[in-house]
Amino acid sequence: MKRALLVGIDEYDYFDDLAGCGNDVRALEPLLHWNDDEKLNFDCVSLTSSQARVTRDRLVKDLEKLLAPAATVALLYFAGHGVQRGGDLVLAATDGSHVTPGVPLAEVLTMVRHSKIGEVIIILDCCFSGAAGRVPQLDGANTYLPQGVSLLTATRGDQKALEAGGRGVFSTYLADALDGGAADILGQITLAGLYAYLSEMFGAWEQRPTFKANIDRLHELRSSRPDITVPQLRRLANLFPTASHHLPLDPSYEPTEQPADPAHEADFALLQQARAVKLVEPVDEEHLYYAAVNSTACRLTRTGQHYWALVRRGRL
Repeated sequence: MKRALLVGIDEYDYFDDLAGCGNDVRALEPLLHWNDDEKLNFDCVSLTSSQARVTRDRLVKDLEKLLAPAATVALLYFAGHGVQRGGDLVLAATDGSHVTPGVPLAEVLTMVRHSKIGEVIIILDCCFSGAAGRVPQLDGANTYLPQGVSLLTATRGDQKALEAGGRGVFSTYLADALDGGAADILGQITLAGLYAYLSEMFGAWEQRPTFKANIDRLHELRSSRPDITVPQLRRLANLFPTASHHLPLDPSYEPTEQPADPAHEADFALLQQARAVKLVEPVDEEHLYYAAVNSTACRLTRTGQHYWALVRRGRL
């Protein structure tokens, strides 16, 4: 079971109103709720200031529900004002004041530490969000993130998060990444993949996303359409007895040439698909077609060797 709480606060009593936070939640919810094959992913609850006042008490109550037992993964997405207080980041609530803005991240992480959920993902699209996770917890625990926690933020601790066109800039790119932009060749989208995608979208003079984690493995955040399937990777690995093997080709692999060989042509179709996703490359030729016509060979790229090893080790 995977839960997600998506919070977008545009209206404030004491802070300037924002324009894109609710829109960000509405854009991200379907991407987190469903995988690309329309299978259920996260069971999402959205909390926006256009629906109701997102008070500090309401936010704390919903965080408690998010972190209650039974779920295996919990995700918090927050878009709104972020306020710096004593080295900590505070998630500003609708009723937050300049004295008590809302819910400090230290308080959220203390709740996480006391939760029995094994994996917690926090994504923050707010000003100064990079300050999150580097302050002492309220219960006196260590300053590092609790085990199983990942934290992805829109900015460094000294930067503001920008809006454009009625959306947060960070969350606009985040939606594109979840929609397949950050997927690997198997269609898997992890937080590390998200960060790599987002980091490339912002230049050296712009807000810079940050990624902090205390995890022992990368979990899939969403799945999208794969470029190649696991059965196809297994077939590919069977064509190469070793990772460095040069697979001999000849005209029988190319459907337009003679002699015709249906088995070779089926293997060649797979090799062409693997070439398209940079798993296979021709030897001494520019294209696989010429490698077949001129009876040279093809080989696995370094990435192809990586997936070959995963298949041979029973990881795929």
